[in-house]
Amino acid sequence: MPDSPISATPYEVLGVSPTADQDDLRRAYRRLMRETHPDTGGSAARFTAVQVAWERIGTVEGRAAYDRGRGSGSSTGDAHPTWSASAAKPQPDSRPRARSYGHPGGWRRERYLRLMREWTGRGVDADPYDPALVRTAPRELRHLLADALAEEATARSLADLGLGFTVWHDVATGGPDEKIDHIVLGPTGLFALLSEDFGGPVKVKRGELIGEAVAGERPMHDLAARAKVLSRSLRARFTALVIVLPDDALEDSVVELGSSRGAATLAVRSSFLPGLLRNGLPGMDRAGGNELFDVRTKLQNGIRFVE
Repeated sequence: MPDSPISATPYEVLGVSPTADQDDLRRAYRRLMRETHPDTGGSAARFTAVQVAWERIGTVEGRAAYDRGRGSGSSTGDAHPTWSASAAKPQPDSRPRARSYGHPGGWRRERYLRLMREWTGRGVDADPYDPALVRTAPRELRHLLADALAEEATARSLADLGLGFTVWHDVATGGPDEKIDHIVLGPTGLFALLSEDFGGPVKVKRGELIGEAVAGERPMHDLAARAKVLSRSLRARFTALVIVLPDDALEDSVVELGSSRGAATLAVRSSFLPGLLRNGLPGMDRAGGNELFDVRTKLQNGIRFVE
């Protein structure tokens, strides 16, 4: 799997400068292998990360390829194809798809491109998706791109839910950055989703995501506040508020955070999301055709998209 734009670089994992020589790199790797080994009390996840970092930049050839923006999961040798906007377009599929409205990841991609142009300097001809450039960008920019990619990935999995579901992307609840990434309506209920990628593992404490990668953000608090605004304006009650995360960011497939105004609050691995939406929450009744039609009509008439 390719890197996330916001994930730590191999240099950061090994704790060395990108200008370090091969001897310094090798010493850092050997020291960290001893310190992080699970048999000596280290973290298995950290131990694996050190191994992966070394595999990418441990040789002169591999390091040179990585520094050129290659060797990060791309087999073509080109700039990372999965970060570009064109790569996010869905492939033709003859299967029945969920009804979908809005542009997933669109607002964040546009903001990323605008801020990236400002950061690199006007008139500079640079590929904004070149991994070598992205890795040097401020965290704010890398996070925008990572979240745009996460939204697009979630949208692809939501489309596969089928005709029984309706999805709205980039739903406005206030200012441009106060949005809900996806609203999903189906037989199992009405769900508000945020697709997040913090570039590292997260944990849960007192109903909120925490961890070094979260960097003080309060994603569930933000989602609950935005869902409250939308629920009042649409007069619709949410079944659950869900934060969708990369599979390696959560230890469990689904983590219950609590509730907000009667809606369950959850953090869910991205691969587990379709099953959750199809099967619903334990103890929840499935909605009938007339009920779904009424709620869908209300949402279709009331939802507005970010601009």
